[in-house]
Amino acid sequence: MTVADGAEEISIASDGDVVRVRQSTRTLAVACALSLVDQTKLVTAASELARNTLVYGGGGSASLSIVVDGRRSGVQATFRDDGPGIPDLDLALTDGWTSGAGMGLGLSGARRLVDAFDIDTAPGRGTTVTIVKWSR
Repeated sequence: MTVADGAEEISIASDGDVVRVRQSTRTLAVACALSLVDQTKLVTAASELARNTLVYGGGGSASLSIVVDGRRSGVQATFRDDGPGIPDLDLALTDGWTSGAGMGLGLSGARRLVDAFDIDTAPGRGTTVTIVKWSR
């Protein structure tokens, strides 16, 4: 997989930054010719992950880019924070589980909405989540 377009870096430190992530993700999804349904799925996943980066990670960054793998193209988004990390990843990926006042749909919901989902986390070293949605 190669990056077809220079990555856009967005700092996530406020609610306004979460909105910027949503807008930039939608712009890339349209440029990549994702269907309207897939655009909505990707933007929803990116929004959830950006909000998690802000709320649970204390802020961080998002890196957004168009990627190519053979004949297919897609949008990749990577979210990074230096927060406390996730002590029990299996539990955090369980539908309905929440560590706060949310609905517990963040990580598990985001994972279901995209084609590729990778998470790297450990207590005390933050969290990095990378998602990809491929055009059909």
